[in-house]
Amino acid sequence: MVPSKEVHSFKCSVMVKTGSDYENKRNNGISHFLEHMCFKGTKKRPSNLVISQELDEVGGSYNAFTSREVTGYWTKVSDYHFKKAIDITSDIFLNSVFRESDVEKEKRVIQEEINMYLDDPKEKVWDNFFELLYKNQPAGWPIAGSKENVLKFRAGDLFSYRLSQYRAKSVVLVVSGNFKAKEIVSLVKDYFRKIPGGKAKEKIKTKEKQIKPQLSLEYKKTDQTHLRLGVRGINLFDPRRYALHVLDTILGGGMSFRLWQLVREKLGAAYYVSSFVESATDRGIWGITAGIDNDRINLIISEILKEWKELKQDLITPKEIKKAKENIRGKILLATEDIHQVANYYAFDLLYKNKIETFEHYLTNILKVKPSDLNKLANDLLKPSNLNLAVIGPFKNKSRFLQILKI
Repeated sequence: MVPSKEVHSFKCSVMVKTGSDYENKRNNGISHFLEHMCFKGTKKRPSNLVISQELDEVGGSYNAFTSREVTGYWTKVSDYHFKKAIDITSDIFLNSVFRESDVEKEKRVIQEEINMYLDDPKEKVWDNFFELLYKNQPAGWPIAGSKENVLKFRAGDLFSYRLSQYRAKSVVLVVSGNFKAKEIVSLVKDYFRKIPGGKAKEKIKTKEKQIKPQLSLEYKKTDQTHLRLGVRGINLFDPRRYALHVLDTILGGGMSFRLWQLVREKLGAAYYVSSFVESATDRGIWGITAGIDNDRINLIISEILKEWKELKQDLITPKEIKKAKENIRGKILLATEDIHQVANYYAFDLLYKNKIETFEHYLTNILKVKPSDLNKLANDLLKPSNLNLAVIGPFKNKSRFLQILKI
């Protein structure tokens, strides 16, 4: 429970420890399909229209998401209608009816969603990047699955998967906003009493293996090249995660930091460019995403790699480190003003780590990061054998890219 008397909203979210990482080749995409189907109707609310109309009448909203390790559902209303949010969230989570006719109709919707991503190189390059890193295992497959798999799913498959994965010990329910705790506990016990006990089926641990730079090159006639350049990073439990946050901020923390100044201001070569850290329970990535000038593709990648090389060579100034730490502190403190964002942070922490790390504790560890920690981590991660580059653009010659993948 994350209460606040300063807001007039109430949000009820249910998050489940399951997603595409928990699937096999045959059912890849089923977590995402199940998420879609939970909005098609329940015993109490027989259609999507009934559900959405009920929320429209009070100015509320609801949605859901599927990621690689978590599936989530949420309903948000004014605090006056808090009971309705709990009622609807529990209803779609526990009582959805998967009619075969709705399943067949939704197959077409999801196929169009997949087509949308396939047509968009800025999005498609993400799937190519994950496939490059993890190959033929769940972490390397698209969250939405393949169109072939989607066509095969039946209502029975969805019921079986929900029964297997939507289990009490793998679920976190989080409420945030303006409410009275005693009242909420009573309602939650009532509305969620039917959730099946036990724990969801565990995922197979991701295998990481790489001995040389890797490249994924997809030819597409585009006006700019979309790329993801990255190295294998660290998982959510690694104590070096604080140092990586500082290191990533020094590289791409904002418009005045290294990456933006290099690619956009100095080279004038991109509209969008940023760095990212993605950490899961059993793996991690540190990378760069950009849409850049086709004609200067090799030069720009080389310049970015030079920037990474400087991080290895202990060329980070005390001023940069102080600026990065203050940037992190400022962003975290500003984020705490959104009570629902705070609630999401707590929920993910509970799901992944079975405990909550407070913002204060996190910031204390950020401020403890030393220059030697940054240098050691940069040298641990930024190795030639650790490099991965996914490119979508008007190119067919792989050698032009492989020869510059050096740090």
